[in-house]
Amino acid sequence: MRTGITVELSPEDRARLDKVIADRNTPQKHVRRAQIVVLTADGVGTMEIMERTGQSKPTVWRW
Repeated sequence: MRTGITVELSPEDRARLDKVIADRNTPQKHVRRAQIVVLTADGVGTMEIMERTGQSKPTVWRW
């Protein structure tokens, strides 16, 4: 993760994003976005997020 940039999620926000990820009826674009936000908050780097989600670097940076 780049230095000086942090993402903090409240427990409520984390629970809401986890629910979006787990719901099989959620559109995949929303699932991927939620995954990117959660992984970023967990301190996972850009390259690892790209591998886990199958998204491009600009997409990961955007979200």
